[in-house]
Amino acid sequence: MSDGDTDRNGRLVLIRHGETPWSRVGRHTGVTDLTLTERGEQQARDQGSMLRGHRFAMVLCSPRMRARRTSALAGYAHPAIDSDLVEWDYGGYEGITTPQIVASRGGTPWDLWHDGVIPGETPGETAEQVQERAQRVIDKCTDSLMNGEDVLLVSHGHFLRMLAVTWANLPITAGAVIRLDTGSVCELGYEHERQAVLRWNCPPDPRTDFS
Repeated sequence: MSDGDTDRNGRLVLIRHGETPWSRVGRHTGVTDLTLTERGEQQARDQGSMLRGHRFAMVLCSPRMRARRTSALAGYAHPAIDSDLVEWDYGGYEGITTPQIVASRGGTPWDLWHDGVIPGETPGETAEQVQERAQRVIDKCTDSLMNGEDVLLVSHGHFLRMLAVTWANLPITAGAVIRLDTGSVCELGYEHERQAVLRWNCPPDPRTDFS
């Protein structure tokens, strides 16, 4: 893991699942349970190469198939399944792209972090509800981190962005400006005793040693 002035504390390593048929074309994928494309499977194997040999006190994984498959291909076949790690529930925006959402709003620009998801019969989650889940995940990891142990989280793009802003005590809307690609690896930890983002959106590269 990254060097720093507070190495006695552990770190949160985050991996976003590999590419799926919907993520490849920008369709919002919350509750829909999809598996990985061939490229997504290779991304997961490359994530495993980056993390090879590193020991984690806990490996927590979203129950969605795309996350569990990523975890297995990365070398963590038996993670603890945690429903708090699921992706944002997009409600009526499930399965459609941002341009389609904008068109449905009569051309009015849309930003998930500012505008939320569609109200109505399928309201989805508010940003505050997603942040509550993110904080619960952080709380579950606190004892290990305070003991100097690292924790691996396998989850989804928007949820991990929410977890990062929650960790760093940033406003929810800051999630709009921290891109997170499929197959990426990130690291949250400490800098001068503050919770900080240490590495972000690192592409899956088997030549990179993340330990």
